Amino acid sequence: MTAGPGEAAAPVVAAAPGAAAGSADTAGPLRLTRDGPLAVLTMDSPPLNLFDAAMWSAWDDAVRRLAADPPRALLVRAEGRVVSAGVDVDVFARLDPAEAEEFWRQRMGITQELERLPCPTVFAAHSLTLTAAFELALACDLVVATEGARFGLVEQRVGFTPAMGGTQRLAQRAGPSRARELVMTGELYRGSTLAQWGVVNALFGQSTFHADAHAYALRLAEGPTRAHAATKAVVRSFLDGGVPAADRMLPALAAEVTRTEDHRRAVTAFLTDGPQHGTPYRGR
Repeated sequence: MTAGPGEAAAPVVAAAPGAAAGSADTAGPLRLTRDGPLAVLTMDSPPLNLFDAAMWSAWDDAVRRLAADPPRALLVRAEGRVVSAGVDVDVFARLDPAEAEEFWRQRMGITQELERLPCPTVFAAHSLTLTAAFELALACDLVVATEGARFGLVEQRVGFTPAMGGTQRLAQRAGPSRARELVMTGELYRGSTLAQWGVVNALFGQSTFHADAHAYALRLAEGPTRAHAATKAVVRSFLDGGVPAADRMLPALAAEVTRTEDHRRAVTAFLTDGPQHGTPYRGR
């Protein structure tokens, strides 16, 4: 779904220092770069970062490569005036109904692969974020945005429903009533509103947004990677089976973390230097 009149008029925001650090692993509409322990996935298909065949193919390739060689954290961001104006409507016009189930199963697989990454994942939304892009944001662990960023699952405008898992993931974060409201009305909601709903985790100012989002994700990348992975596993177990399921798996998981180098070094540093120790984590 492309933006309506005025939706593409958001101010241009400069890229974050280090956001394109290192050599690019992916060319085309999606760039995969590295800044030390942080992987940065940047949508850059002007003017609207639409999800067309090329964008989806690039996302499929990127999440597979990340799964095969996970970073210590991932930042998803976008260049341009908008994060994404959503799905190119030509996709719906060209899709053979006989092939629709497999088509959407493959797109759902991108969402699931992103969600399964063992590292912390952060989606940074500086402006308009529609349909497929919003659904992928909801598959990330954390979402950061500007107060004025606008989010929408606006598929009802073409008589459709979100098909990459956005509805159910929005219901997880904000509750089923809010999910029905956002999807059924097709309205746009600001970052400040979604922060109140618990969908957006942090709000940053427009002028420094990309730098702030990058620093936020880099801080996670430099943290106790194995412990972060364990936290993700506990939350996933809770979402799949409730508190009893998470309780059952936690002792063995905690034992694994106990054996990590980061944990052992941090305990020693805490006892020696106190809680403000500066021992760096190594992700092991």
